[in-house]
Amino acid sequence: MFSKFLNLDKEKQDRIINAAIKEFAQKGYDHASTNEIVKVAGISKGLLFHYFGNKKQMFLFLFDHCYELIADHFYQKIDLTEKDFFTRIRQAVIIKMELLKTYPDLFKFIEEAYLEDSPEVKMEVDKKIKELNEVNLGKVYEGIDFSKFRNDMDIKKILKIITWTFEKLSAEELFKAKLSPEHHINYERIFLEAEEYFEILTKAFYK
Repeated sequence: MFSKFLNLDKEKQDRIINAAIKEFAQKGYDHASTNEIVKVAGISKGLLFHYFGNKKQMFLFLFDHCYELIADHFYQKIDLTEKDFFTRIRQAVIIKMELLKTYPDLFKFIEEAYLEDSPEVKMEVDKKIKELNEVNLGKVYEGIDFSKFRNDMDIKKILKIITWTFEKLSAEELFKAKLSPEHHINYERIFLEAEEYFEILTKAFYK
């Protein structure tokens, strides 16, 4: 669908992508201006729609692009041979913090996409997020040594409790960010709070 755009040289692709990411991240979907994007990118509006079709398709393309880029770097760094569940999850949190510092604009765009309320894109973005979360949870749990968990409890229920705990933690932070004018997510505070939960859950569910 985006073959015309993907056939451009990388410098031009990056110029358009960076301009669009900043505009959407700063203003949200409804208020983002394609006029501003083409001005910063140095292309005509006709060309922008030639590459993407419309504003909605461009936004969804950017979401996939940003998520894939971050995921690729994440899986290059994480050690999936680590069999201890909580060690691996801690590792995932630390890598995310490192990536946040390396790609702040990409994370800002992804954050805004998660918070996006525009009916034009919300359904598609929510569907993508649900599918990606299921895929990534499967990968992160793969190869874990479940023998470390207590024998007197159902392992599936344990994993659900742990997953729900961190989903709720994430949901609360997203809600706080949505209420703040800057839509800022305090990842360092999340990391410290997550560490407290790690300790409690390890004591509760490990032998």
